[in-house]
Amino acid sequence: MVETSGARRKGRVFRVAGPFIIAKDMPGARMYELVKVGDAGILGEVIRLEGETAAIQAHEETTGIRTGEKVVGTGKPLSVELGPGLMGQIYDGIQRPLPRIQEQFGAFLQRGVVPPALDRKRRWSFHPSIEKGAKVSGGDVIGTVQETPLIEHRILASPLLGGIIEDVAAEGEYTVADTIAEVRTPQGRDKLRLMHTWPIRQPRPFSAILPPEVPLLTGQRIIDAFFPLSKGGTAAISGGFGTGKTVMLQSLARCADADILILVGCGERGNEMADVVESFPKLEDFRSGQPLMNRTIIIANTSDMPIAGREASIYMALTLAEYYRDMGYDVALMADSTSRWAEALREVSGRLEEMPGEEGYPAYLASRLAEFYARAGRVSTLGREERTGSVTLAGAISPPGGDFSEPVTGNTIRLTRVFWALDFSLAHRRHFPAINWFMSYSEYIPALANWYEKVGPDWRRLREEAMAVLKEEEELREVVSLVGAEILGDRQRCVFEAVKMLKEYFLLQSAFHPVDMQCPINKTYHMLRLILKFYDKARQAVNEGTSLGQVLALSVKEDLTRMKIVKPERFDEVSKEISQKMDTQFDQLTADTAEGVSA
Repeated sequence: MVETSGARRKGRVFRVAGPFIIAKDMPGARMYELVKVGDAGILGEVIRLEGETAAIQAHEETTGIRTGEKVVGTGKPLSVELGPGLMGQIYDGIQRPLPRIQEQFGAFLQRGVVPPALDRKRRWSFHPSIEKGAKVSGGDVIGTVQETPLIEHRILASPLLGGIIEDVAAEGEYTVADTIAEVRTPQGRDKLRLMHTWPIRQPRPFSAILPPEVPLLTGQRIIDAFFPLSKGGTAAISGGFGTGKTVMLQSLARCADADILILVGCGERGNEMADVVESFPKLEDFRSGQPLMNRTIIIANTSDMPIAGREASIYMALTLAEYYRDMGYDVALMADSTSRWAEALREVSGRLEEMPGEEGYPAYLASRLAEFYARAGRVSTLGREERTGSVTLAGAISPPGGDFSEPVTGNTIRLTRVFWALDFSLAHRRHFPAINWFMSYSEYIPALANWYEKVGPDWRRLREEAMAVLKEEEELREVVSLVGAEILGDRQRCVFEAVKMLKEYFLLQSAFHPVDMQCPINKTYHMLRLILKFYDKARQAVNEGTSLGQVLALSVKEDLTRMKIVKPERFDEVSKEISQKMDTQFDQLTADTAEGVSA
């Protein structure tokens, strides 16, 4: 949303260089102030000041802007409109509603066209929750609006507000611009509406930060079991072209147990964003059966849109996420990709003739990334009512050639606490998610241990045992590559078979299968337990003299292959049947082996 009120300062265009404009005669201009350039009213932000000369990055195409055209300062920073009507919307990087622009002006963005982000004509049913004479402060709930069937929109007092309610509207229908309450403050009277604005580059305040003790379940077995992410945590997904970053982010967006989804396209290819915009409105929410867009906001900024809009899109998404966090919701923000965002920073820095850092990126790349990920967190919100909300950040990185040592990946790894490394060799073998289980890690495992023990008391042991088997198989594979597979006995081959089962029956997961695409944590736990139970029994049987061929011929092994497509509501029953069948068949196998030895 664009703020246009405030003191206006007029300057003139001195030079235009691509998306950047140098303006003269701008006394009193401020950093990150929003300006309008030329007769077309092109939007831009002040990004550098030297006396009365301002460097402006334009959020729109600057072709045709001539020297001497007027530059008008709005006196306000680039801000976002916050209120009912955000859910289900598709915005560009500066919160222009793309469907509304398409309806009015066609498929292409036109310069100077900035319709309101929130519909001024739509009426919302408002239910007040505060009375006249009550004391109100930042974060207090003034009332509620049922925004979608899934989201109750809590109308919040702005974090900077404090005073006494002198009048409050009765229950009824109002637009976002209507006054719903009047507050007496030390500075005078202030009017409250269903919406308010907030600068996108300024983090919204909260009461206290909370420890990351609750996981953000993603429905992806390799993540939830091996490399979990907490609510309010930070994660990086890095991999070369074709390793499945976009599909993985979309799977996380569809399956994660967050209340609100915000999906940001930061300069991705137009066909990928078109696929998101086309497919997401058709998807159903797993938990409620409602359309997924009833709890989703999409910010679409493709590679052919202005560089400055790409850079602003991240901050726009963060502010929206913090707003719903302050209502007490868990928000998951997926950014695809931060590499394109960093390239926008590099372009801006180059135009400003700043001293470049590594590989041409600005020297402040690390600090900008740190500012982005620092706005994640699980917090106790402002307001009289006790509310807990969270913003979880997952950013995709597209390193050139899959080189994890490049600056964006390197700096992100140092800042995030979860790293999911996508492996081209796994993707080439059609193993998805192509997360490399040796390069990836999660620093939230100790903090989440108590929560996972409620799922299964032996969860940590199972995870460590699975990782140990995967590591042992990797070491044996290196030996085999040197001296050949003939040296392996049944004990070593048992390890290979166990890892094959782990990879094919557990780690491999389809993003398109109606059942397998989303795996509840209870099912994930029992699948891992049963596979490792089979391995333990197989190893014991081989040690007692049973051939590995006899073990692999057991029919219970086929039951393990079908676990992933068993519906969650039936899985508890099925897992008990598999466990009992496994015990019976291995007992019989052991007895037959003992009889053969005695005979």
